[in-house]
Amino acid sequence: MQEDFHHALKFKYDLCIGCAHCTGACPTGAIHVEDGHPRLDPNRCVDCGRCYIACPVNAIYIEQDDFQTVYDCKYPVLLMPSIFMAQFEDKIKEKTILSALYHIGFKHVFEVEKSVDFIRDEMQKLNQENDGLKPVISTFCPAIVRLIQVKFPVLVPNLYLSKPPLDLTALYIRKLLTEEDHVPAEDIGIFYVTPCAAKIAAIKSPATEEESPVTKVVNMNFLYSKVMRVIKQGEYQLCEDSRTRFHRLSKASLYYTLTGGEVNLLKEGRNLAIDGIHNVSEFLEKLEDEDIQDIDFLELRACDESCSGGILTANNRFLMTERQRKRMQKSPDEVDGEDNDLLNYTDYLAQHKRVLGHVEPRSMDKMDDDLATAMQKMKRAFEINQNLPQVDCRICGYQSCKNLSEAVVKGDAEVEQCIFIQRILEHCDKMDISESMKVMTKIWGTKKTSSSIAKNLNL
Repeated sequence: MQEDFHHALKFKYDLCIGCAHCTGACPTGAIHVEDGHPRLDPNRCVDCGRCYIACPVNAIYIEQDDFQTVYDCKYPVLLMPSIFMAQFEDKIKEKTILSALYHIGFKHVFEVEKSVDFIRDEMQKLNQENDGLKPVISTFCPAIVRLIQVKFPVLVPNLYLSKPPLDLTALYIRKLLTEEDHVPAEDIGIFYVTPCAAKIAAIKSPATEEESPVTKVVNMNFLYSKVMRVIKQGEYQLCEDSRTRFHRLSKASLYYTLTGGEVNLLKEGRNLAIDGIHNVSEFLEKLEDEDIQDIDFLELRACDESCSGGILTANNRFLMTERQRKRMQKSPDEVDGEDNDLLNYTDYLAQHKRVLGHVEPRSMDKMDDDLATAMQKMKRAFEINQNLPQVDCRICGYQSCKNLSEAVVKGDAEVEQCIFIQRILEHCDKMDISESMKVMTKIWGTKKTSSSIAKNLNL
């Protein structure tokens, strides 16, 4: 029996108004409505955050680690995506932001993309390392990895099982601090600043059995607000250049976090970059059906504008992308020497670049552990779906007629939840109005089906 994914997305039922916007936004149909509230199928959810964006009353929140753990740690180190800097207006200088972060309590600040120059050389070998399977699919975005696991399991072997910059840079930090600064390994705490919920989920529950080298996760929006407060109140002192290991990044490293960043590292082949999880899902459907062929590499990101569009960023994604590109213009093509001590650890990173274990398919369409029973259930679900109206109105509480038919076969729903089936049964005298109202109340709760609504409308 497979364990459920860890999920960073949580519901506040006291705020929820049962609008079902989240149900419609989910790319995997992971949410349905019961008793007027959303219910999550934990093995379908990929933590992409589309429901978080769609909710009109902020009834969905992101579960994060307590920031107090930074102060409980003996040697806290901040690991942040380069787009964290891109949230700040141009008038706020890089050194000011770093000074505020040191004032908050971090011993060092590193950017995730510091290991991209190492990855650039390794990516040239990806076709040979992935057993010649095409297309090779990037594992940079954990929401996409989960999407493929649950919705496109046949494509799981195409995933490029090499550690992303987040893990490689975290490993480098631990190696650097223990060997050069002689910090005890148990004292080091690496706090990653995340722009999205999927990375929280991936750190807490990796796609393989391998434990993440990151200690805790910090909400990017939260840290941005904390830094801005320190800057506005003038509580910090400008840090000395000798203290910081925060060095310049190359153009390729800064580009990596934007849409097209991985493709930019590949000089040969037919390579595509696609962002937006619904765009990705639509493309993968065509790829799975073999409508699209001859692709060598796919860079897939769940968020529009890639990490700039993460749901936990504090600023407009287009402005952040613009600032990131401005920073790229000022950056060198290559970074070496004193500005990139990571190059001293390339042998160590080469030994640890591969992901341990395998990513397992977790098909959301699986009906039963027994193959024969599963085939019978799939056939029955297909027959039910064929006779449903295909309106996808979501009045039944599910995202689509297909989702309802699957839930009926699994025993989680009744076909009478379809409003069209109810009207047909009433017309044939096989269901009365009171029975129909009971079904609607079970889905949408008493608040939406109360007879007082009709009285208040003078109906």
